[in-house]
Amino acid sequence: MKTLVTLIAAGLALALPAKAQEFPSRNIKFVVPFAAGSATDAVARIVGEHVGKTLGKPVVIENLAGASGVIAAQNVARADPDGHTVLITTNTTHGANQSLLKSVPYDAVGSFEAIGKIGTITLALTTNPAVPAKTVAELVAYAKANPGKLTFGAGSSSSRIAGEMLKSMAGIDLTYVPYRSNPQAITDLLGGQINIVFADISTTMPQVRAGKINGLAVSTAQRSVLAPDLPTMIEAGVPGYDLAAWFAAFAPAKTPGPVVDALHKAIAAALADKATQDRLLAAGIEPEGSTPEALKAFVVAEIGKWADIVKKAGIQPE
Repeated sequence: MKTLVTLIAAGLALALPAKAQEFPSRNIKFVVPFAAGSATDAVARIVGEHVGKTLGKPVVIENLAGASGVIAAQNVARADPDGHTVLITTNTTHGANQSLLKSVPYDAVGSFEAIGKIGTITLALTTNPAVPAKTVAELVAYAKANPGKLTFGAGSSSSRIAGEMLKSMAGIDLTYVPYRSNPQAITDLLGGQINIVFADISTTMPQVRAGKINGLAVSTAQRSVLAPDLPTMIEAGVPGYDLAAWFAAFAPAKTPGPVVDALHKAIAAALADKATQDRLLAAGIEPEGSTPEALKAFVVAEIGKWADIVKKAGIQPE
């Protein structure tokens, strides 16, 4: 029996492409579309550490911020499909960009092999303390009394749409200021260059808890267990407001199935690890995995969902 099992294993190995048999043959690169310090960067580093141990090769992080994630996504789409280059990204590149941008130089479905979801995150509405509003209702009232005076910064499509949804659903006029990544927007919020940032709680809440900026509400329909003291936008007086961001992993199209499977299993193992779960939760990220097939179907649905959000918010593609 042992000999038979060995022969079967040998036969399966011969049936695999050479690249799949060798994987991983060197360091694995996790490409992140946002700057160091962003929630996506935290996801990549926390999960990457465990993945590296599972696969026996270090995972290195490469931050390619800018252009709403287009630079990073295009970089991975063009990489060798051998599993050594992985995109750790969000609904920005694989949901919102398809409606926010007039032209996207990659196919969110066709240019990649889906590996699996990693987690979700809630956004928080924050303001510079100089803004004379401590609640969402006060912010809306102030904005209506001072149309166009308040600025909101966003370093991701999720953050921008969160602000645009606030504008359209509350009937207020805010001036949008684009950033390469949300940590940069928070830096300017702290400095008073902008008035509002609607961004992931892992980026915003440390500053809120330090008393440097004000936290007004969270974006989801239910309160976040990671920021239970903040009301939802619905509770704060904006009916129907509900928005969350997600994280997932993708490899270049035509990456061999066994390689994708190895990456999927390594990420699933990381999400099942209690220490990794705790680190993600501490960073404001709620772990949530999926199969590659489920992620692919999810991305298709998300593109349609975000198109509807963009249309309702009245955002014109740029």
